[in-house]
Amino acid sequence: IAASITQYSRGGLLTAFLSGLLYGALVVAQYAGGFGLGPRDAAELALPPLRFALYTLGLNLFGLFAVALLSAYLAEGQRRADARLQRASNQIADLQAFNQHIIDSLISGLATADAGGRLLSFNRAAQEITGLSLADAIGREIGDVLQFPPHVLEGLKSTVGTGGRYRAEFGFRRPDGNAIELGFSTAPFVTPAGPSGYVITFQDVTEAKKREREARAQQRLAAVGEMAAGIAHEIRNPLASMSGSMQVLRQELPLSDEQAQLMDIVLRESERLNDTIRSFLAYARPQRREASRVDLRGVLTDTATLLRNSAELRDGHEVTVHAPDEPVWYFADEHQIRQIVWNLATNGLRAMMSGGRLSLSVEAKTSPGAAEPGAVLRVEDQGVGIPPTELDGIFQPFKGAFSRGSGLGLAIVHRIVTDYGGAIDVRSQPGLGTTMEIYLPGRAPAITALAEERNTALV
Repeated sequence: IAASITQYSRGGLLTAFLSGLLYGALVVAQYAGGFGLGPRDAAELALPPLRFALYTLGLNLFGLFAVALLSAYLAEGQRRADARLQRASNQIADLQAFNQHIIDSLISGLATADAGGRLLSFNRAAQEITGLSLADAIGREIGDVLQFPPHVLEGLKSTVGTGGRYRAEFGFRRPDGNAIELGFSTAPFVTPAGPSGYVITFQDVTEAKKREREARAQQRLAAVGEMAAGIAHEIRNPLASMSGSMQVLRQELPLSDEQAQLMDIVLRESERLNDTIRSFLAYARPQRREASRVDLRGVLTDTATLLRNSAELRDGHEVTVHAPDEPVWYFADEHQIRQIVWNLATNGLRAMMSGGRLSLSVEAKTSPGAAEPGAVLRVEDQGVGIPPTELDGIFQPFKGAFSRGSGLGLAIVHRIVTDYGGAIDVRSQPGLGTTMEIYLPGRAPAITALAEERNTALV
């Protein structure tokens, strides 16, 4: 039996054979006078008759081989069962690993919670989106982990027991302090025993919501701008006539001091209105670009020089320029690039009412798939900053926060950068300052070849 358990059928039969052989040899030796026994000693042993001895020998040999075969059969059955169990365990482990790989490969956050709302699982994407580890999430209330607002908690509770689905979007603050927007949806976690919890999926929709807001703003502004540009143009013509007429009258008519003062007010306000209309037309009407290779370092240096000698500079202001030693070439309309830097820089000076440092910097940046590198312009100030609730609307027309200006400076910057296919990243903290980072992508190979052909034709 022991040999069958350890060595299966082969070991059991071999042991039975050796046992039978040894037993038979012992019997034969007893009857043949072996083991040093003489005939007289053998007679004194009172051995049974030979026929009975053979019968006993055969019965024992049969018992040995029967036990060996039975135990070998049972051991083989156990071995096959163990093999099947091992294969099943391996298949279950492979299936679990496969399912885990699928869950961890999802780009959406996936979590499960029990009926009480405590998290049971939290996949890799969920950890990356929220910045939380498994130890920070597993076992905690889902509302505490994902920072559900009250209306989301109420909506989630309304689906308990109904098997319904719920979807919402809300703000989330990561442990590193960055605020993002989550798109969140739940579905019942159904088992054979019925609903036993929730399956939660969520995504970081910050960029998608930002693009959606920008698209809506672009559509709205395109419609309004097309109409308003025509109206502004029609207003500008009679305004110029009125301003010219007032100047002629002021020179030809004898006016008292009060009348001259009123006349100056009219002329000054007419000029201010004309500047506003001019800025609006520059924003609303597509500009013709005369593109050429521009060294962005020179643009920043010239702008800094103008700022140091402008009326915007006050006591306590400092304007610095940070640029690499090598030229930073970019193919663009130089006037538009200067307009971007000037508008952002003047806003930075106006935001530093009590003084501070304004930093202008530029660096080349490689663009994937582009024939020429792009560039990054950066304007940093130490001013009052922008509240988070107002960041999304700073590029809207007439949203200026300063008493001076038309409120179109940032809108024009956004329009120019968008026309170049670039992007603007705004980082601001109230009371600490604002950083405006302009990314201008490099030109595609087809555009580069077209530009070179045009330059060759002009030469």
